[in-house]
Amino acid sequence: MNALVIFVLLVHSVVSLGLIVFVLLHSGKGTGLSSMFGGIMPSTSSGTGIIEKNLDRITVVLAVMFALTSITLMLVYRP
Repeated sequence: MNALVIFVLLVHSVVSLGLIVFVLLHSGKGTGLSSMFGGIMPSTSSGTGIIEKNLDRITVVLAVMFALTSITLMLVYRP
């Protein structure tokens, strides 16, 4: 394997673990793990707090990075 494949595999692994963590932090219809951090924060008019919006942004960025590293691995990796 060349250095590019190893680097992309490392980034892909870190991003996938981060994506799992941040998806689990989201609250569902009831209460989620994010209520531990956002329970004291006031909600905005849309019904989500500042922490929930930041969780959404981070999750979207991680999902895009996961998709890009998956496509890169598909194109670059040759066993």
